[in-house]
Amino acid sequence: MKIALAQLNPTVGDLDGNAAKVVSARETAAGLGADLVVLPELFITGYPPEDLVLKPAFQAATRARVLDLARRFDDDGPGVLLGTIWAEEGRLYNAVVLLEKGEVAAIRYKVDLPNYGVFDEKRVFAAGPLPGPIPFRGLKIGAPICEDIWTDEVTECLAECGAEILIVPNGSPFDWKKPDVRINVAVARVTETGLPLIYVNQVGGQDELVFDGGSFVLDAQCRLITQMPQWQESIVLTEWTRADDGWVCARGEVARILEGDGAAYAACMLGVKDYVDKNGFPGVVLGLSGGIDSALVAALAVDALGADRVHAVMLPYRYTSQASLEDAEACAKSLGIRYDTVPIAAPVDGFAAALSDLFKGTNADITEENLQSRTRGAILMAISNKFGHMVVTTGNKSEMSVGYATLYGDMNGGFNPVKDLYKTEVYRIARWRNANRPEGAKGPSGVVIPERILTKAPTAELRENQTDQDCLPPYEVLDDILACLVEKEMSVPDIIARGHAPETVKKVERLLYISEYKRRQAAPGVKISSRNFGRDRRYPITNRFREDVNARQAASTSSDAVAPKTVAPRADGGEGM
Repeated sequence: MKIALAQLNPTVGDLDGNAAKVVSARETAAGLGADLVVLPELFITGYPPEDLVLKPAFQAATRARVLDLARRFDDDGPGVLLGTIWAEEGRLYNAVVLLEKGEVAAIRYKVDLPNYGVFDEKRVFAAGPLPGPIPFRGLKIGAPICEDIWTDEVTECLAECGAEILIVPNGSPFDWKKPDVRINVAVARVTETGLPLIYVNQVGGQDELVFDGGSFVLDAQCRLITQMPQWQESIVLTEWTRADDGWVCARGEVARILEGDGAAYAACMLGVKDYVDKNGFPGVVLGLSGGIDSALVAALAVDALGADRVHAVMLPYRYTSQASLEDAEACAKSLGIRYDTVPIAAPVDGFAAALSDLFKGTNADITEENLQSRTRGAILMAISNKFGHMVVTTGNKSEMSVGYATLYGDMNGGFNPVKDLYKTEVYRIARWRNANRPEGAKGPSGVVIPERILTKAPTAELRENQTDQDCLPPYEVLDDILACLVEKEMSVPDIIARGHAPETVKKVERLLYISEYKRRQAAPGVKISSRNFGRDRRYPITNRFREDVNARQAASTSSDAVAPKTVAPRADGGEGM
């Protein structure tokens, strides 16, 4: 038995385009001599289709495409195991269908519908009954769908009913730890059932989610037989032989799996590429400030799209340093992108003049600082409107956590490649990129982010001699506190017990809560952590809950650990609008 694994990149809602990929995959598989070709979860609709599947017209159109494909595959070529939605007797299912000999030869439904983190399948799908194996040319296929292998119920049922190989179509999004977690889950199911397992995952970006592929095969002894590459479409043939004790897969290629900063860079690169391309933008425009965040975003955009599709604009004001001007230009030159300078003094001074009577008798404060940021945002949006390039915004997770950003200013944009990277991660990944050219990158090799950008103190440059640390803790401290609050949901006393000052922890907690309204209005961005803002972490905007620092005496490090009067950060937005 020869089984082709088709690790492909669908587009949500593009039924014709996805169907064409199915046809092409089958033709390729046939050329390899395959008996069966397997595609990822919900491939025909694209994953995740979210509430689009509730639209009756979409359900009907999807079913029509599946039936068209079945009729087209009426020859002796490979069977096709395809993920799709399927409506039956008033219920909608996440399903896998076997297309064979001109018909839908079998249908199986997903049993375990995930309803946590980024997943919300119980809202739109009905859970199917425990499935039996699918008979296919003398082979009994167990076809659990994605979440169905994260517990043992479905696979044990399939094994008890005579399944001989587990073939798992997946739409499993990437995060830092996900590749190892998938392997561990698959090993557990193989250990329990004694059956070999084929894991087929999609690849590509869909809004905030990025799918890394990384499909693999485990034999009945839990050995890794085939490992497909991440971050790229691929079709691989696996060859199986029936032995006395079950089916055995011939050893195939084992691709290297990226880890750590390299994996994060690849995820952000693919995320911005597919968001731009699938939404039909000719390219991107960004403000290149001479700082680390915009430099990393520029590098990601060039690697994803090519230098000819990236336009950088320096928007200097009186507080912009000569070093920033030089660093931004050097970064643009190293990446080979178009670079323009548009001074903002005239429009900023124009706003100030227009508001002078209204603001008479008041002191300059964060309002005037935000005018600079909002002027920059307006100019970038005007360039986008005129030439069609999408504005990419560049705020990192640390800034978005504590509201160190300006609504309708530096937050303007259609997408943010680094939205789920803390500031310390931005620095680390930028250094990784200077030392590595990712596979498939369209940008140059070598140092693409000037060293001075990596070593100088970060600043929004909205007033004289400003640095981020004027109003925020050092990023090493801030990011550790934020990771405890956001990813780990740790209590304030427990965070203090890690050695952080009580007043600092309380300040960060307060800023995190009161900045929710900004995050609700932020551009979508690549999710790479276990808990990003938006899809994973959904907090109320109106929220008066604050933890008592002294709630657990044993965890408190100070007798006067009370909530301090929080000083609002002033640079680039702070607690204001």
